[in-house]
Amino acid sequence: MSQLAINTTQNVTISFTAASVGERIGAYLIDLLIKIAYGITVFYIFFYLLNLNLIINQLDIWSQRAIFMLFYLPVVIYSLVLELLFEGQTFGKKLVKIRVVKLDGYQASFGDYLIRWLFRVIDISISSGIVGLIAMVVNKNTQRLGDISAGTAVITLKSKISINSTILEEIEDVYQPRFPLVIKLSDNDVRIIKETFTTAAKTSDFVVLNKLTAKIEEVTGIKNEMGNTREFIQTILKDYNYYTQNM
Repeated sequence: MSQLAINTTQNVTISFTAASVGERIGAYLIDLLIKIAYGITVFYIFFYLLNLNLIINQLDIWSQRAIFMLFYLPVVIYSLVLELLFEGQTFGKKLVKIRVVKLDGYQASFGDYLIRWLFRVIDISISSGIVGLIAMVVNKNTQRLGDISAGTAVITLKSKISINSTILEEIEDVYQPRFPLVIKLSDNDVRIIKETFTTAAKTSDFVVLNKLTAKIEEVTGIKNEMGNTREFIQTILKDYNYYTQNM
C-alpha cells in the first residue's frame, strides 16, 4: 500500500496509507449489494404485496417513468448522501474501514463529495468500472478520476495506532472542562490540531503553536486567556474529548 502525505494548512505533513484497489472494490461491492437488496425490497413491497403495478399501468408513460425514477432515486444518490452524513464513508467503506479525505487534511465538503459523485458516471456507470479501475491502478494514491477532480483520496483506517496517534485524550473522572465552544470543532479538526500540536511541541516550534492557537480562536470563538499556548491547546483537546464522550 502506498503512503499518502497530506500537507495541512499549518505546513505539517501527516502520513496516511492509501486504500488499496482491493479495499475500494470490496467497499463498492458491499454498497452494490445494499442497493440490490433495496431494489428487491421495494419491488416486493410495492409491486407484489401492494400490487402498485396495477395502478402504474393505468398511467401515461411519463408518469410511469417519474414513479420509477422516484423509487430508483435512493440508489442514485446513495454514495453522495452517505459520504456527506458519515464524513467520507458509506456502509461499504465503514465495513472495509476506509474513508474519503481531502488532500489538504481537512474534511471534504459537500462540493467535493458532489464532484466525486458526478464523476461516477465516467468512472463506474458508463464504463462498467473500467475507467475508474484503470485510474486507481495507475495512480500512486489509488485515486479515481472523481478523486483527482475533487482533490480527495481514500485512506485506510486499519493501521494499528496508539492513543497518541488519535484524537483521544486521557482525562480524569473529575476533570472540569473550561471551553464548551470546542464542540464547534469536528473530529477531523481535532485530529489535525493534535497532529500539528504534537509535532510542533516536540521541536518547540512556537511559530506554528501560535498560528494553531490563532486558528482555534478563529474557528471556535474561544480566546486564549491562559497565556501559555501549549496549555491552551492541551485544554482544547481534553475539553473536546470530555464533551464528545459525555454527549
